Amino acid sequence: MAANPTPNLAGTATAGAPAAQVVITGNPLGGDSVQPASVLTGDKLTLRLAPTLGETLDGLPGVSASWYGPNSNRPTIRGLDGDRVRLLDNAGASVDASNLSFDHAVALDPLVVERVEVLRGPASLLYGGNATGGVVNTIDNRIPTTALDGLGGRVELRAGGAASEKSASGLLEGGQGGFNWHLDGFKRKTDDLRVPRFTPVEDGEAGESSTRVRNSAAETEGGAIGASFANAAGYLGASLDTYRNVYGVTVEPDVTIHMKRDRFSLAGAHELDALGFEQLTFRYGHTDYRHQEVEGTGEVGTTFDSSGNDLRLEARHRGLFGSGAQGVIGLQAETLNFSALGEEAFVPNTRSRNAALFALEELNAVGGKLSLGLRAERATVHSEGDQPDAEGQVGNRFGAATSRDFTPLSASVSGTWPLAPDWSVSASFGNTQRAPAYYELFANGLHVATASYERGNASLGLERSTHADLGLNWTQGADTASLQLFGMRFANFISLEASGRQVDEAGEPGGDSPEYVFRGVRAQLWGVELEGHTRFARLGGWQLDLSSGLDMTRGENRDTGEALPRIAPLRVTLGLDASQGNWQLGAQVRHAVEQNRVPASDVRTPGYTLLSLSASYKQAWGANTDALWFLKLDNLGNTLAYSASSIQTMRELAPLPGRSASAGVRVRF
Repeated sequence: MAANPTPNLAGTATAGAPAAQVVITGNPLGGDSVQPASVLTGDKLTLRLAPTLGETLDGLPGVSASWYGPNSNRPTIRGLDGDRVRLLDNAGASVDASNLSFDHAVALDPLVVERVEVLRGPASLLYGGNATGGVVNTIDNRIPTTALDGLGGRVELRAGGAASEKSASGLLEGGQGGFNWHLDGFKRKTDDLRVPRFTPVEDGEAGESSTRVRNSAAETEGGAIGASFANAAGYLGASLDTYRNVYGVTVEPDVTIHMKRDRFSLAGAHELDALGFEQLTFRYGHTDYRHQEVEGTGEVGTTFDSSGNDLRLEARHRGLFGSGAQGVIGLQAETLNFSALGEEAFVPNTRSRNAALFALEELNAVGGKLSLGLRAERATVHSEGDQPDAEGQVGNRFGAATSRDFTPLSASVSGTWPLAPDWSVSASFGNTQRAPAYYELFANGLHVATASYERGNASLGLERSTHADLGLNWTQGADTASLQLFGMRFANFISLEASGRQVDEAGEPGGDSPEYVFRGVRAQLWGVELEGHTRFARLGGWQLDLSSGLDMTRGENRDTGEALPRIAPLRVTLGLDASQGNWQLGAQVRHAVEQNRVPASDVRTPGYTLLSLSASYKQAWGANTDALWFLKLDNLGNTLAYSASSIQTMRELAPLPGRSASAGVRVRF
């Protein structure tokens, strides 16, 4: 699929201009997605940016962050995290090790992102069972999809915040005669995170009070080069990008992770007029990823290596075989080779292969728009078992080499219908199957990041779920309101459950580490999401806008009756924005209630209320040049707050950020 919304290939775009406001991750046919979605771009994204993707998106309806300290944060959607939330890079697979362990950071820096699209709820039809919870697609213009005219770009500087951030990023791109090019680069440095005074708890014992999260500093840098040729018939382009991140691991005070990711991408689109087909798009990516966990002595303790390939082909049609439907037929193929070497390697070397065919058809029906979809996959996960060490000795932790094959199937039906000039209703129902990930099948070792011994289960079957969404939307000018109800029921939910045993480093009974086992259980999740915005008054030349939001997710293990772990509590947000000319002022109050619905292996998380203020001024420097100056004040009350979405071992070591001020400027030309 094209990285940006399907372009008007006959036209040109100004270099450095923002992408069009169209959600395309959930609907490759164009137009709005039936699935509930949030989009961040332009000034809105600039003012929301944080050092990690999870923190940037935290607080959107149904979205929280895994919060393993300030450096390792994956988005959590509707209570689902890890391998159930698909992270995409320009609609292609984002290869890293962040789904394997909470202390592994996402290999992406929001500084270079031009647009983020978040789909809430299953998107498995288009992106596989790994999208059971939803999709986060980060979009840049490293492969320009339209013919650029002239030279453009942007420069951004930031400083401050609870981690004393110092960052800079730059982008330059241009084009002539259909040939386009793109360059970007960024660098970010942060110190140990400042928090309200708290007493850290480790291994059940309280330490000395502190106002810093230990070993949480980071230094990140990267960049990319890309080029394309675009004309009225389509585009073809390629890019190379690199990412480096050196960051501390709070749960291990003497360990620093050295991460790098290099990626090559190739993408294109071509207009067609044959047999009802209108457009063919493709994207290919190859990624090499490595991170090393370096001890305080400088010795490398564990090295994680991954290399992956992903290919996606889509053919869009209208009126195929004389029908009135429009749709897309696609092919997706992915490979992942993973290896872990060192003292803390708790997963064997594995090879994962996945191929899928999918189709999405859309037609006018019953006075509205109806969509039908089907996806069939073939997945193979191979463990190489125990391998000889440097001295030629073969252990007995992972056993002999073995493989598992799976055939997941997913189907969905959804629709949207107008009820009145200002009202519409949407609904979806589907069935999703997910193949177990390599670590769910074959893990067997002490996982230091979670302070537990984790055992995979090579006999696991497909994770199977049914899901339903019902939405009601109202729009009248600048005023909007939406209500979303959702439910998911799992016949086989792959969960990491405490066995009740204490084992040693070899997994034998009698040690100090709790044993956790991956097993299939019955589970259900349900919840509600409310959003509203009203332009309610003008006061002394200022336009006042009020926004509000509420989200709640409940999750239950149906076999035990216990709550599912790491579910965000009910959250309420109120925001007031005032604008006049080039000025924009904002205030936001965010309240989270106490999370006391937790399994026996966890403890409750107290509620909190956070107040933030912001101000920005957009200054025109010419016909195509402007500067956005911004100031943010966060957690003005310096409230001590903890994230219910993080695991307990980290939650008691890393509260949420304390009172801080940050400022920056973005110049676009």
